[in-house]
This record gives sequence, C-alpha cells and structure tokens, in this order.
Amino acid sequence: MKKITEQLVPRSLLVLAAVIWGFAFVAQREGMEHVGPFLFNAVRFVLGAIALLPFLFFGGKTGRTGRRGFAGRYVLAGIVLFVAASLQQWGLVYTTAGKAGFITGLYLVIIPLFGLLMGKRVRFPVWAAVLVSVGGLYLLTVRGMTQIGAGDLLVLASAFGWAAHVHIVGWLARRSDPIVVASSQFAVCGALSLGVAVFVEPITIRGLHEAWIPIAYAGILSTAGAYTLQVIGQRWVEPAPAGVIMSLETVFAALGGW
Repeated sequence: MKKITEQLVPRSLLVLAAVIWGFAFVAQREGMEHVGPFLFNAVRFVLGAIALLPFLFFGGKTGRTGRRGFAGRYVLAGIVLFVAASLQQWGLVYTTAGKAGFITGLYLVIIPLFGLLMGKRVRFPVWAAVLVSVGGLYLLTVRGMTQIGAGDLLVLASAFGWAAHVHIVGWLARRSDPIVVASSQFAVCGALSLGVAVFVEPITIRGLHEAWIPIAYAGILSTAGAYTLQVIGQRWVEPAPAGVIMSLETVFAALGGW
C-alpha cells in the first residue's frame, strides 16, 4: 500500500499540473490581446516567484535544501524555462490554443530521445505510451489541420525547450528543495523576460490592467502552482513517464479552446 501511494501521489500531482497548464493556453492567448508575449511572461513569472516567497521563508523545508554549488543549475533551469516559455508565448500570437497545446505536447516524444542521448534507458512500455499518446492527442485536438504557420513552428521549437526543462527539473528535484528550484527558475525567467520586454514591447499600465485576469491565472495557478507541482512530482517520477503524464495538458488546452 505504501509503495502504491508513493507512486500515485506524485503522478496525481503531475496530472493536476497538466490540467492547470492546459487551460492556461487560453489565458495566455487572451492576455496577449493587451500586452506583448515577453511582458506577459515577465509579469507571470515574477508573480509566480513572489507567490512562493511565504513558502520559501516560512513554510519549512519540503526536501533537501538548495545547495550553493547548484546556483548555476538553478540559473540554467531558469534560462531554459525562459527560452521555452518565450517561444511558446510568441507562437501563441499567431496560432490557436488548441494547436499550440498539441504541438507543445510533442515534447513527450522528444523527452525520451534526449534521455537516450544522455545514456538513459527508455523501456518499451514508455515508447508505446508515447506513440499512443501522440496519436490520441492529435485526434482529440487538431484532426484535419493541414497548414503549418510561423506560430506553429515557434511552438514546435518551444517543445524542445520543454523537453530539456523536464530533464533539468528531474535532476534538480531529486537533489534540492522543490520550492527553491521553482522560485529560482521563476525569478531568472521573469528577469530575462522583463529585460527583453523593456526593449522590444510597449509597456502600459492600461494593457496590464486589461490583462490582469489572464496574468493572474498564469502567474499564480499555472506558474506558482503547476510548475511547483511538477518539481515535486518529478522527485519520484522519471522524465519520460512524467512527460507522458504532463502531455495531458494538450487535452485540456483543446477543451479550453472550445
């Protein structure tokens, strides 16, 4: 019973994260009717980092503490998150939430490929689950899609970033406190996004005010909530099966897109 619980709980956390992320595609798309993609991500990830501060300072430790030697790895996680999130958010300017959800979900194929390059063994049941998942997600989300646009290619590029991010988070989650991992990468990603937004996008109070509901959802639930659940869940779930579970976000992106 204990072993079943140890397997069920982290997987349930990853499923919950996928649900939140799926509906976040709609929030991300709607938010960009008022602000640019980099500004949206800047506010979103800074808000996510701020939301975790009480847990970071007053909530006690949920695992092994962050290590001084890991600072560079936390920064790396934030940079990879910045690249993946920026490409995805930029792509959403030109494509639909449903298509973006499906294309993002292709990272479940890329994750085990990256694993092979890293010398990790990927078992046959995982490959079978990947193939079935890709086929099912396609039928559920973008059946009949015949045209590939610039936005779709940007989101496809982001899928490689998300796959790398899953591996990095999986490594850090087993060696550091989940809140430290999550808050560190949010802070780095938010700072980088803001730095780009200042130079390439208009920043207005009106735009932020009109986009506050999508930003709040993406910042508090999708970022502080779901990404932290991912870090916690990946302490016990290997990257490849974790990718299969989290690819459920595609289904909920399609539902939200309706």
